[in-house]
Amino acid sequence: MIISEPMTLFTDYLVAALAASLGTHLVIEGRARSTQSEVLWGWALLATALGALAGGTSHGFVQQLGEGGWQVLWKITVYAIGAASFLLLAGALVASLAGPWRRLTLVVAGLKLGGHLWWMASHDDFRFVINDYGTTMVVILLLQIWQWRARRAASAPWVVAGILVSFAASVIQQSGFTLHPHFNHNDLFHVIQMLALWLLYRGGRLLDDAGV
Repeated sequence: MIISEPMTLFTDYLVAALAASLGTHLVIEGRARSTQSEVLWGWALLATALGALAGGTSHGFVQQLGEGGWQVLWKITVYAIGAASFLLLAGALVASLAGPWRRLTLVVAGLKLGGHLWWMASHDDFRFVINDYGTTMVVILLLQIWQWRARRAASAPWVVAGILVSFAASVIQQSGFTLHPHFNHNDLFHVIQMLALWLLYRGGRLLDDAGV
């Protein structure tokens, strides 16, 4: 069996395993604490795991999948990352806002997700996924900075660090920077993104729902 991009498949699968493990822990712990924001954060990491699993498979088994199979897996990848983006934002909103403002912003976040899914139905370029995810990260960054200034939220330093590392990973991925012919920009992106996921996980464990 020929693997088209073995290192990209391997690093994507590592991301999937890490995200699945961390996400499961957040969901279980969040339910035990009755903390909706932490549960949403956990589901975001589980969606990330699905996206990484599908993405790694689409990179590694292009020849075996054929055009139709590749398209299905790639759509699963970009939709799963869009869902992860929405769930992270929803968790941050629940942790930051209460009452009508929470409901309104969650509706806006849902509309943003709908727009992403509609656009990606007819587009495959990963830069659109990066743009959607990046916009979400900026909003979460601002929310967590606000929460730090307002009440010294314990989650803020971890989340801010995770977002900055994620930004660095995205810049490298879009630049096409390659360390080695067998370790390309996607592989480096995945390795750095694992650090970002761990930092976001640490922040997610410290989230508390606003107004509780």
